[in-house]
Amino acid sequence: MHNYKMLIDGAQVAGEQGQFDVINPATGVAFAQCPAGSLGQLDQAVDAAQQAFKSWRHSSHPDRCERLLAIAADIEQEADSLARLIVLEQGKPLELAFSEVMGAAAWTRYAAAQEIAVELVEETTQRVELHRKPLGVVASITPWNWPFMIAVWHIMPALRAGNCVISKPSSLTPLSTLRLAQIIARHVPQGVINCVTGEQGFGSAITSHPGIQKIVFTGSTATGQSVMRGAASNLKRLTLELGGNDAAIVLPGTSVEAVAEEIFQAAFLNMGQTCAALKRLYIHESQYQAFADALTHIAARQVVGDGLEAGVTFGPVQNLEQLELVEALVADARANGARVLCGGARLDKPGFFYPPTLVADVTDGHRLVDEEQFGPVLPLIAYRDVGDVLRRANAGDMGLGGSVWGPDTEQAQALASRLESGVAWVNCHAQIQPNTPFGGSKMSGFGVEFGLEGLLEFTGQQLLFVRKRADEQGV
Repeated sequence: MHNYKMLIDGAQVAGEQGQFDVINPATGVAFAQCPAGSLGQLDQAVDAAQQAFKSWRHSSHPDRCERLLAIAADIEQEADSLARLIVLEQGKPLELAFSEVMGAAAWTRYAAAQEIAVELVEETTQRVELHRKPLGVVASITPWNWPFMIAVWHIMPALRAGNCVISKPSSLTPLSTLRLAQIIARHVPQGVINCVTGEQGFGSAITSHPGIQKIVFTGSTATGQSVMRGAASNLKRLTLELGGNDAAIVLPGTSVEAVAEEIFQAAFLNMGQTCAALKRLYIHESQYQAFADALTHIAARQVVGDGLEAGVTFGPVQNLEQLELVEALVADARANGARVLCGGARLDKPGFFYPPTLVADVTDGHRLVDEEQFGPVLPLIAYRDVGDVLRRANAGDMGLGGSVWGPDTEQAQALASRLESGVAWVNCHAQIQPNTPFGGSKMSGFGVEFGLEGLLEFTGQQLLFVRKRADEQGV
């Protein structure tokens, strides 16, 4: 069994609190051990980042760009082994894991090419400029669903803006992030990137640490609230991408054949374990049965199994706790008269396998509709009136994303603009790009990632106000 090391101040170190098991969700058995760091080691990592920041903050934009491009090249070079490691710790099929790695390389290249320009506010008898400067030490706390990609989303813009980073991956999927930190460390000065790992309680020490200036967190709303409370100690800057219970509305007349596959993939991407996945599907009653039949047919084609096995298209749920939540939500729906069209039961085999499951005859007020399932289950909800379904889609306290599907793009766009969500898609869902800002509303968090807006979240502003001498004023 391979033993991994943390990265602190350029050195690979063992955890002072011992080690903990990393479970392969396809078997339910540990396949590796990860170091359990101590609070003292967290202090060492923060100290190293603070020291490195003194010079890294003054590095040039071309220098940072060159370093990030070299990191991207190394990620691509090691894509096969990284993808296999992701499958072992997270469970997704190998092809999807490979796409995660290659997408992370592309995202790194995009970050490398970004520029932070000085904004000229006024040029008269005085010159007023708005400058953006790095914050200092940024802590990245990442979840278990896209362990490699989300770490890249957090770390690369932070480095590009001139910050130093403490990365803390989920204890369920820490290994690919540790590998990422080692790759980054080849190309940046000692202490610029650090990666610490630990089990429950370690993250709270990060959120309240006085030496950290910003936290970027992706995860549940409840944990995000805890992060926010801890960050108040020194008014840390925050970017919080939290839970989502994204609704999709299918308008009357939508072509079932044209959109059923896209809707299925948007709902079951990564076995439904994606924050911006489609999680509630509202279908007009005139097409309810047609969509139910089409989606059930697509679900039946999926091959459920170990992500490293040839031909597998659908892997396990990542952990037992999440699997048990999915089981509970489906059981509650059944108890309230719902029909399970396919799936609906854990597979009788080792590992955390649950097949793609479609549930009909559910509605608002059922747990499966009101709560984020974050797993391979999609409730199909019938509606009659467009105004009413918009109210229902907006009724929850989450607002990450949402979508409207329909034959008339203008009509669909008008309805999508009324969704209470950070992102609204038309005839697609969960389309996330490096050049488009992404963030939630309501209890789905605040702040944005990606695009220039996302990059600026890793900076503070300084207004430079210069009163010109008389001989410089040109008057």
